[in-house]
Order: sequence, then C-alpha cells, then structure tokens
Amino acid sequence: MQKRIQQAALRLFAEKGVDSVNVKDLARSAKVARGTIYNNQRASMEEMFQEIASQLSAEMHQRVVATLVDVDDPAERLAIGIRLFVRRAHREPEWGAFMLRFAMSNSAMRQMWLGPPRKDVVAGIASGRYKLRPELMPAAIVMIATTVLGAMFRVVRTRRSWRKAGSDAAELTLRTLGVSAREAQAIATAELPELAQVS
Repeated sequence: MQKRIQQAALRLFAEKGVDSVNVKDLARSAKVARGTIYNNQRASMEEMFQEIASQLSAEMHQRVVATLVDVDDPAERLAIGIRLFVRRAHREPEWGAFMLRFAMSNSAMRQMWLGPPRKDVVAGIASGRYKLRPELMPAAIVMIATTVLGAMFRVVRTRRSWRKAGSDAAELTLRTLGVSAREAQAIATAELPELAQVS
C-alpha cells in the first residue's frame, strides 16, 4: 500500500508540482480512501515529496553504480550512464516526468549528477581520456545533466526513440569532452546493459 501511494504521489508531483497536491488528489490517484492515506503516510505532502526525491536519487545512483561495476573506461561508463537514464525515462514515463520537473531544482536529486558522472569526468581528466581543463569540470557536470535531461525530454514529451535520443546525447557529450568523433559514436551505440536491480 505504501508503494502504491508513493507511486501515485510521484505521478501527481510530476503533473502538478508539490504545492498543488492534496490528500484528496492522492487518494483518488491511488484509488484508496482518504483514511488509507492517513493510516499509511503520516508525513506532509512536502515531506512526502522530499522522501520520494531522496529515494529516487539514491536508488538511481546505486543502480547505475551496480551496472557499471565491471566497466573501467570513463568514456564507456559515462555513455552507458547517460543512456540508462534515457532508456528508463522511456520505460517508466512517470519516473521520467518527475526527473524532468525536479532533477535540477531539488537539492537531493541534484546529487545524482555529483555521483558516477562526476567520478567519470574526474577519472577521464586524470587519465587524459578527456581533453578538459580541470577547472572546467563543474561546467562539464552541468552540461552532462542538461544534455541527459534534454534527451529524456525528447523521449517523454515528444515520443522520440530512446535509442536515438540516448546515443545522440552520449556521443555529443563524449565529443565535447575530447573523445574522437568515430570513437564517440562507437561507444554511444554499443550494446546497452540492463539497469541493475538493487535491494
């Protein structure tokens, strides 16, 4: 029941924003009585939103890390990570819509971009894989985040192919970081692993 309520809340927050969702809306969306909401969710709507945002951020971070455990090349890791986000937005449109609305405005969700992507950029600069001055790294992280969200927007809002949108975003990012055009395209179109499940 808790999961059902949270899924309904995620959908409503993505559609309406945090301040426009109330218990009546949530009960209707979850197809339960209002008393069920009160019995299963004692937090305010703002607290529920923060809890969902933190959970989604931590969960995606853990799943991407688990998926990339055997991948050493920073460029491959970054490309796979980008494409995993885009494919998930295709497979789970409500998750994608929530990400599009809050991934840059919510502090808990911004931590996603400071996890694996940041480590891969740091490793790529240190190894010479990326042709990027270290002081440009913060700008690179913002570029990666906005490129990923742009690709997710293409998939969720305009129904573009997740394969094309994800590969284009990964290739463009790698080329911007200094990977050659041919290699960036090859990495960005390689077979994509499934996003790992975590307990």
